[in-house]
Amino acid sequence: MTTAVSILPTQQLAELNRAYRNAVARRRLRLALAAALFLAALVIAAIGAEVNLKTLFTYFGNFVSYFDRILKLDSGARVWTDFGEWFWGWRKWLRLLGETLLISYVGTLIGAVFAFVLNFLAAENTSPNPRLRFVIRRLLEFARTVPAIVFALIFVIAFGLGPMAGVLAIAIHSSGALAKLFSEIVENADMKPVEGIRSTGASWISCMRFAVLPQVIAGYASYALLRFEINVREASVMGFVGAGGIGQELVVAIRKFYYSDVSAILVMIILTVFVIDIATGWLRARLFGKEART
Repeated sequence: MTTAVSILPTQQLAELNRAYRNAVARRRLRLALAAALFLAALVIAAIGAEVNLKTLFTYFGNFVSYFDRILKLDSGARVWTDFGEWFWGWRKWLRLLGETLLISYVGTLIGAVFAFVLNFLAAENTSPNPRLRFVIRRLLEFARTVPAIVFALIFVIAFGLGPMAGVLAIAIHSSGALAKLFSEIVENADMKPVEGIRSTGASWISCMRFAVLPQVIAGYASYALLRFEINVREASVMGFVGAGGIGQELVVAIRKFYYSDVSAILVMIILTVFVIDIATGWLRARLFGKEART
């Protein structure tokens, strides 16, 4: 079987080639302009932030030498040559690490509850009132814009040193972050079930409960687990301002130059985050399928 191949006239083919080359040239020009703007913005930002490459390379040795010091015991031997000496305070550190996990858990749980209540009011397709939606969104933006450690510092001043300040800080910051994620899930939900339930005369709460919630509950749980993993790291840092947990012991070790203690505590925090990451990934996969791991 023969196949006929149509050949365009030379003039028409030349016009098409010219148009193609012009399109490619325009695209390359746009890419070049975008790259130039990006580099210009990067240079301006670097100047404004006082980024000095000379200073970086001059003092980079101090950075390397510090890591060399935290991997040595007081005797001068490497830390892995004597685990008993390296992790001499493991009982105390485990207790503080458990306190950090509890701070993260309670703070995440409280934040998730507030986010669950407020996200339906913040979503564009489910909010019953535009003015109410505007107010709720601004409050949530404030909650997630202010760093959690700043909230922790404020609560330490208000309530004193201890885990309570960390719990409140994580709860407020998590409520803003999770409500934003939850509301975006709701805005992508199918609204046909809502219209069907509303046509029966059901209330707004019933529409949310029976039409929207079944579509989004899996996403809520997945994001809440991910937020818990993030908050473990947040709670580890909050100890720097006296909000309880392992971070408080870490900052003491740094200030008193207990180099091997610094590395031991960091190893415990890193291993804990690894375990939580693996556990939450496994839990999301069991609850919502393997695609939830991504």
